[in-house]
Amino acid sequence: MKLFSTQIIVPVDSNSVLQGALEVKHVLEEMIGKYNLGSQVSVVETGALGIYDQGVVLAVFPDDVYYGNVMPSDVEEIVTEHLLKGRVVSRLTIDRSLSSKRLVEKESGKSQQKIVLRNAGLIDPQSIDEYIARDGYEALAKALAMQPGEVIQILTDSKLQGRGGAGFPTGLKWGMVAKEQNDEKYIVCNADEGEPGTFKDRLILEGDPHSIVEAMTIAGYATGAHVGIVYVRGEYFMSIARLKKAIKDATEYGLLGKDILGTGFQFDIEVYRGGGAYVCGEEFALLESIENKRGTPRNKPPFPPQQGLFGKPTVVNNVETFANVPPILLNGSDWFKSFGTPSSAGTKVFSLSGDIVNRGIVEAPLGITLRELIYDFGGGVKGGKHIGFIQTGGSAGTVLTDKFLDVPLDFASMKTNNVSIGSGVILVASEDVPLLPFLAEVAHFFWHESCGKCTPCREGTLQVKAIMDSLVNRTADPASLQRLGKLLTTLNDTSFCGLGQAAPLAFESALRNFPEVFDQALAESHVPEACQEEA
Repeated sequence: MKLFSTQIIVPVDSNSVLQGALEVKHVLEEMIGKYNLGSQVSVVETGALGIYDQGVVLAVFPDDVYYGNVMPSDVEEIVTEHLLKGRVVSRLTIDRSLSSKRLVEKESGKSQQKIVLRNAGLIDPQSIDEYIARDGYEALAKALAMQPGEVIQILTDSKLQGRGGAGFPTGLKWGMVAKEQNDEKYIVCNADEGEPGTFKDRLILEGDPHSIVEAMTIAGYATGAHVGIVYVRGEYFMSIARLKKAIKDATEYGLLGKDILGTGFQFDIEVYRGGGAYVCGEEFALLESIENKRGTPRNKPPFPPQQGLFGKPTVVNNVETFANVPPILLNGSDWFKSFGTPSSAGTKVFSLSGDIVNRGIVEAPLGITLRELIYDFGGGVKGGKHIGFIQTGGSAGTVLTDKFLDVPLDFASMKTNNVSIGSGVILVASEDVPLLPFLAEVAHFFWHESCGKCTPCREGTLQVKAIMDSLVNRTADPASLQRLGKLLTTLNDTSFCGLGQAAPLAFESALRNFPEVFDQALAESHVPEACQEEA
C-alpha cells in the first residue's frame, strides 16, 4: 500500500454533487499533477461529512483543516498556498468542529457518539476493501459462527429499538420471524426516506452502503431468510447506485450469494426503487409497492412478521436500525447499552435544519436535550434571535415551544412529555417565522399525500387543510377550533394506517403549546357574508 504524507478528503454525495464537488475534485487532481505532488498527496472520495450548508467541502489531513464553499477557481490557491507553502487559506476555512468527527461548538465541549455514522465521511463508500479495513463484515463472520438464536438474543439484550419512529424492539421483531415455520422469509430495508426534513438515511446509504448489506445478511441468517430487499426512495439515485455496487462487490468477495464464507448459508439482496409516495413509508404500503401493487396499507393484524411480503414472514427495519446491528454484534449488548438512557439504549441520528447556524447531521446518545442539539451542536439560532417554534420528528411529529429545550429526547419522552422523535427531524424556526402558515403547509402535505383508501384520512386531511387556510387568511368562523379538535381526534382514532393517525400530531401539539396564536387568528377573523348566510 502506497503511503502519502497528505490526504485530501472530498465528500461526494447527491447534495455536494449538485454544488460542484466532482468539478472541484477534477481540478484538484489536475493541480496536484501540475505541481508534481502526486507522490505526496492523495485525493480520497468519501460520503458526506454531515455538513449541508457549507457547499463543497475539502478536508486536509493530517493538518486537520477544513475548507468550505470551495469553487473550482479556489483549488489552485489551496494547492499552491497550503500544500506547497504550508499556509492555510484562511478565507475558505470553516470551523473544524463541523467535521464528521465533531459537529460541535468548540466551547461547548460536546462531541458526537458515532455508531451508525462510524464510517461516513471516513472511507470511500465504493471501496469494499476500505470497509473491510474498518472491521467491515467481521460482525457477519461472528454471527455465522453462532447459532441464529444467539444472534437474536444479543440484539434483544442490547435493547435496540427501531429507529423509524415507533421504537419497536428489534430483537423481538427478528425473534417473531425466526419462530415462523416457513421456508420462504424476507428481510426488507425501508429506505423510503419521505419525511420532510429528514436526510440521514441518504447519508448512510451514500456514505456506508456495506453496513446495510452486512446487517441485512446477519438478519437473514438470524431469522432463516434468504432474500433481502432494499426499498429506496426513487429520487435517491446515488444511494441506489452505491448500494448496487456494494451488493455486487460483496457477492464477488463471497460475502453475499451462495455459501457465504464457506458456511453453506445463502442470502441475496435486491434494490427496489420506490414510486415517490409518502404513504409507502408505512410498512404494509411499502410491501404492496414491492409486489407491484398500488402502495396502500393493509389490515392489521396479521403483521409483517407473520404475513408480510407475498404473505410470508418478513422483517421490516429502516436504514438506521440496520446500521446499528454490526457494531452491536462486534462489541456486545452491554457496550451498546452504555450509551443512551436505561429505557432507550444507543444513539439517534438527528437531521438539524431551519434557522440555526450549523445545519447538518448529528449522531448523539438518546436522552440528549433539544438545548444541546440546537445550541451545542447547531450553534444556536441565526443572528442570535429567539426560537419561534421547534418541529421534532418531521411533519408527523410535534411542534414545541422553547419550554421543551431541556426535555430528554428518548422513547420515554414520547409518552411522558408528548415529544415526538420520529425520524429524527429537528427543525428550528426563529421568532420571525409565523406558525400558522407553516402548519397550513403541513396540512396541505398530508392532504396531498393521503392515499385516499379510508374516508377519515381522505376527507379529514382535506377539512384540516381548509380550517388551517381559513385561520391563515383570517376567514375562520368561531367554531373552527372546536371542529378542528374533533377532526384531529377522528383522524387519530379511525384512520386506517399510520399516515392518518400521525397527521394530527403537529396540530394537536401546536394547539396545546401555542393556544394564543390560534386565539389571535380567530379574534382577527372576518367571516365572509356568504358564509354567514349559509350558517
